[in-house]
Amino acid sequence: MARPKLAEFTSANHPVRRIRRIKELLIEAVLFAAAASSVFVTLGIVYILVSESLPFFAHVSFTEFLTEREWTPLFAEPKYGILPLLCGTFLTTVIALLLAIPLGTIIATYLSEYANARAREILKPILELLAAVPTVVYGYFALLFVTPLLQKIMPNLPGFNVLAAGLVIGVMIIPYVSSLTEDAMRAVPGYLREASYAVGASRMQTAFRVVIPAAFSGISSAYILGISRALGETMVVAIAAGMQPNLTLNPTEPAATITAFIVQVSLGDLPHGSVGYQSIYVAGLTLLILTLTFNVIGFALRKRFREVY
Repeated sequence: MARPKLAEFTSANHPVRRIRRIKELLIEAVLFAAAASSVFVTLGIVYILVSESLPFFAHVSFTEFLTEREWTPLFAEPKYGILPLLCGTFLTTVIALLLAIPLGTIIATYLSEYANARAREILKPILELLAAVPTVVYGYFALLFVTPLLQKIMPNLPGFNVLAAGLVIGVMIIPYVSSLTEDAMRAVPGYLREASYAVGASRMQTAFRVVIPAAFSGISSAYILGISRALGETMVVAIAAGMQPNLTLNPTEPAATITAFIVQVSLGDLPHGSVGYQSIYVAGLTLLILTLTFNVIGFALRKRFREVY
């Protein structure tokens, strides 16, 4: 029996090649659908938020929304100023970042530059377990443990306050910051460390003057993720911060965040289509814009430092 010629197998019309091409097209279509699904979900969320927010601004002026100093949509005489919610959101986020970014960076530096392989294999999974703890547990931890602990230092601290909520959110986002920062630092080429050691730099000097600047595009991504996670946290602030929309920069007072307000109103009995109900979507749209802004800033930072290093 004559053997098939090589030209027959390499022909585009050969059955084996046609079947292989069909399989590749199917796999490509499935992968494209998976990638496009995230885009469609995002567009759907934006559409819902915008379409439900437009009727709200038919009753409330945009100027009042941005400049009014009170947010009381559930009162008999409602006020719709977003400033108290923005103030509470940014205050808890700043407190969380003041704890998470320095501590997360230090932990990442130790795991990347100081810890041996055995210690890294043990410590990193334990650290990442913090991200698996339910946020409602963190909320009660802030209310029942952190707040009484702070009250021993500050006796006049109320039971609901922004400080305890912000500190616990900071603990909660440490795994996000430290894990991604450590991954970015580990990705720095070894010859940069060797060159630093060759000119007499210590391990600490190498870490903070060579490795961290070289990995800053990835580190900035970790920071932006931490910011977004802190902005969107719900249960900790809903349980421990008091859900009182106060326009204050004092972390020892109770306050409400955008996410806490959404939880508060979603559990109420407001009729669908009312201005108070539509305020949920306006608050959600505001939070989406804030998160998008920080992600755009993070993208610009990554692009800039990739070009530099």
